[in-house]
Amino acid sequence: MRHFFTLLACVVISLTAASAQSFDDTFKDVTLRIDYIFAGNATQQIIAVDEFARFDVWAGRRVNLDSVPVRGNGEVKLIDAESGATLYRNSFSSLFQEWLSTDEAKTEVKSFEFTQLVPMPKRAAIVETTLFNNKGEVQASARHKINPDDKLIRDLNSRAAAPHEYLLKSGSSQECIDIVIMAEGYTAEEMDVFMRDAQTAYEEIVSYEPFSSHKHRFNFIAVKAASKQSDVSVPQNGEWKQTAVNSNFMTFYSPRYLTTNSVHLIHDNLTGIPCEHLIILANTDTYGGGGIYNSYTLTTAHNPYFKPVVVHEFGHSFGALADEYFYDTPDEHTEGFYSLDYEPWEQNITSLVNFESKWKDMLRKGEEIPTEPTAKREKRYTVGVYEGGGYMTKGMYRPAVVCRMRDNVATQFCPVCQRAIERIILYNTEPQSKKE
Repeated sequence: MRHFFTLLACVVISLTAASAQSFDDTFKDVTLRIDYIFAGNATQQIIAVDEFARFDVWAGRRVNLDSVPVRGNGEVKLIDAESGATLYRNSFSSLFQEWLSTDEAKTEVKSFEFTQLVPMPKRAAIVETTLFNNKGEVQASARHKINPDDKLIRDLNSRAAAPHEYLLKSGSSQECIDIVIMAEGYTAEEMDVFMRDAQTAYEEIVSYEPFSSHKHRFNFIAVKAASKQSDVSVPQNGEWKQTAVNSNFMTFYSPRYLTTNSVHLIHDNLTGIPCEHLIILANTDTYGGGGIYNSYTLTTAHNPYFKPVVVHEFGHSFGALADEYFYDTPDEHTEGFYSLDYEPWEQNITSLVNFESKWKDMLRKGEEIPTEPTAKREKRYTVGVYEGGGYMTKGMYRPAVVCRMRDNVATQFCPVCQRAIERIILYNTEPQSKKE
């Protein structure tokens, strides 16, 4: 019996030590950059590594390393090669997975770039990358071994960092979340314009709760990536430009959807600059934008709706929030985006399949489900369960009549979105109990 208790005590001590393990015990202060190619069609997908690279300093999360706050449409894991323990996890979404829901993906094969930054492990590890469909089922998965001393991991430390300035520096990269605001479609002669636009974007974002209350947890950095030509590509007008990251409207033939597939080029411009989340400002007055969770926000800087749109798109890329608007007639891009027999992972929409995991705890006692919208509720941003959201008029529900994730007239995020964003802020800066 004494031997049993001695063994049990050793196990408890071992588990306690493992749970208290610090970033420095497991990782170097080095970033491992993994450039991927995601390719395939609606039937079959593959994940291929294009290149591994490294550069000094890790600017990402140093707490809650082996778990994620929300699932996302994809996940990367670092797994210790010897013990099999999960060392690091991060969730994301990608433009490739959005494309898979289009009609084009049923007949064509395409490839999309993607880049993931992870901390460099101190000893051999397995990097496992997984893509999920809209029911949370695995679409594609790949495993690759990482040896931190591998001579073929490209060393990027000799590359000069792009010109950049801090708009806000609240602390070191170890203490704060680093947000980069990057120029797109600004020539070298237009960098004064870009700096004014970047300042506007930063000030607008931190004017919204919960960013305002947690401003001290952020650094904002403006990166002056110069383009050969001014403005960006607008294919619907027959305009193609040579710009810093090759962005264009008409993504998936949607006129307002502004994205880029030159993701590796984006990260070439960011080498040596602390970056956890990215906002790309396009030097154009054409309306539109796009935001992809843990990938990037890309939005236009000279349209009258610049301020609300940059906050909305950052709600996607940083806050993992869904669009709360909906269409009477879904277009090709949005029609198959969500499945009504599965609970979406975004925290601000629900199919009611597992509403307990969303904002049910925030409803007033006796609140009807679904909730009938009224003018009074709209003015108070009252939390309810309002039908219409995630591009769908029926079967998908949102938490408020008006919210920054639905309307350009909204002056704030609804309470549910605020809570979701705050959870991610705290998850990236403070130790949390395990969510998954």
